[in-house]
Amino acid sequence: MTTGSLGITGFAQVALSVRNLEQSIAFYRDVLGLPFLFSAPPSLAFLQCGPTRVMLSGDPQAKPPSGGPILYCAVTDIQAAFAALTARGAPVKEAPKAIARVGGREVWLGFTEDPDGYPVGLMSEVAG
Repeated sequence: MTTGSLGITGFAQVALSVRNLEQSIAFYRDVLGLPFLFSAPPSLAFLQCGPTRVMLSGDPQAKPPSGGPILYCAVTDIQAAFAALTARGAPVKEAPKAIARVGGREVWLGFTEDPDGYPVGLMSEVAG
């Protein structure tokens, strides 16, 4: 077995099991502002987040998330994005704050959660 690169260039898609598909579509589309792509039977919906597709799989028996995944959405202006997010009704789980300095830039994070309790972070790197 070789230890060379597989040629992975990023995440193409992430999948989340959700209890209420319509409620989750509304959150990701209307609150986060992700473009809705399409639905597929029996209970799938696809949205776009930058280069990554988000697949929501509706399952009324889905268990609440425990330990992940955590989605981190990159934003340019975390303060403005978080204000817009909360104005759209998203719960504040953790207000934006600087968590690290990397290469002359501050890394900022703030958190909300989706209707199923999946953590959703807004992340920004700010020149500092």
